[in-house]
Amino acid sequence: MFRKLIIYYFTGTGNSENVAYWISQVAREQGIITASFRITDLNSLEINTPPDDALVVFISPIHGFNYPPVMLRFIMRFPKGKNRVVLFNTRAGMLLGKWITPGLSGIAFYVTSVMLLLKGYSIKGMIPVDLPSNWISLHPGLNDQTVLFLHQKNKERVMQYARSILLGKRSFKAVREIVQDLAITPIAVGYYFIGRFFLAKTFYASEHCNACALCIKSCPVKAIIIKNKRPYWTFKCESCMQCMSYCPKKAIETAHGFAMGVWLTASWVLIPLFYRLLNNYVVIHNGLLRYMLRMTVFFIIMAAIYRMVHFMMKYRIVQKIMEYSSLTRYKWWGKRYKALKNF
Repeated sequence: MFRKLIIYYFTGTGNSENVAYWISQVAREQGIITASFRITDLNSLEINTPPDDALVVFISPIHGFNYPPVMLRFIMRFPKGKNRVVLFNTRAGMLLGKWITPGLSGIAFYVTSVMLLLKGYSIKGMIPVDLPSNWISLHPGLNDQTVLFLHQKNKERVMQYARSILLGKRSFKAVREIVQDLAITPIAVGYYFIGRFFLAKTFYASEHCNACALCIKSCPVKAIIIKNKRPYWTFKCESCMQCMSYCPKKAIETAHGFAMGVWLTASWVLIPLFYRLLNNYVVIHNGLLRYMLRMTVFFIIMAAIYRMVHFMMKYRIVQKIMEYSSLTRYKWWGKRYKALKNF
């Protein structure tokens, strides 16, 4: 049995925080000295080398079939050591009848394991946890009964895993899914280099925003700023959904209509026009180079149009167009999600 437990976690709407709490609860019941840290509350000077006799646990949600960049950067900065490490993730759990449909971990465990192994650590567990999905940007929100059921079942499972790993046992449940996880590697890579920046520019504050600035103060990665007296999402956004889920006025929406309009305009008009002009000076035959150039141009277009629309949101007609073309505006889709605290 371990004498010490150190947990590092990243959380948006609270799923990973709950997993950290449940594991800590088991550890304290067994008399194990426990410390738990939200990684966004730490700066690089506060990341200490863990004591040799401590079990180290990392917990993070899955974003685009990988750990989010904020967690990956944290692990890159993490000091070298020889501790045993257990990795957890929280991923998009859903419910079909009484069966919890599992999410997909993608490459999260494998990328992180390589990083930690190179630092001298030994991996003793990879455990996925299928807590409720909070990405209402991409699918309708879950009802209260589903959220409660998923919390109940996963609390039992996590505490069971915690008792096992704190006794020194290994748990590699995630390896059973290695085939489908590695099969979606291209999507995970695409999200990291492309998709997350696209999603960052789909958030906006509707006319219901009262300028309380709670979203700005609470954003774990400081990705929201004020422009034209309105919240403005930068490319630093991790799409953790904390701002949308915790806004007291439910004023933060996903601009589905805007995103589709930008994608079609850029793909069918602006990027082809750019290539036509470029071909007058140089012809690029390399496929990868052409793709990277295409994505660079797309991001410039996306950022420019997002900035323009953000400025035009001062006009009521623009606000209404954005609002009524956003699926998250409608009750049948946009139920906000918050993890059940200290459940």
